[in-house]
Amino acid sequence: MEDHPGVLFRDGPAGRRAGLAGGPDVWEVITAIRASGLEGEAAVASTARWASLTTPQVRAAVGYYAEYREEIDERMRRHVEEADADEARWHREQNALR
Repeated sequence: MEDHPGVLFRDGPAGRRAGLAGGPDVWEVITAIRASGLEGEAAVASTARWASLTTPQVRAAVGYYAEYREEIDERMRRHVEEADADEARWHREQNALR
């Protein structure tokens, strides 16, 4: 946390994860940056506006991601897998109701 001011760690059912103090998890910020379709400062500014964060908060998430990319990429991959499994389960349930 000393190396990345504004980033703290949260424990939860999915394990320990990096997040912004008073904000979302780092993986969520990085996902939003990628979804913006923008690059550089335009992506930072857009994500800050969209997520109601300050640009220094978004930069803190980017700084953490730059140093711990594998950790955050793994968290994002697991999130996509879980969302896909939830969607597949929902579709199976909907088909069972026909």
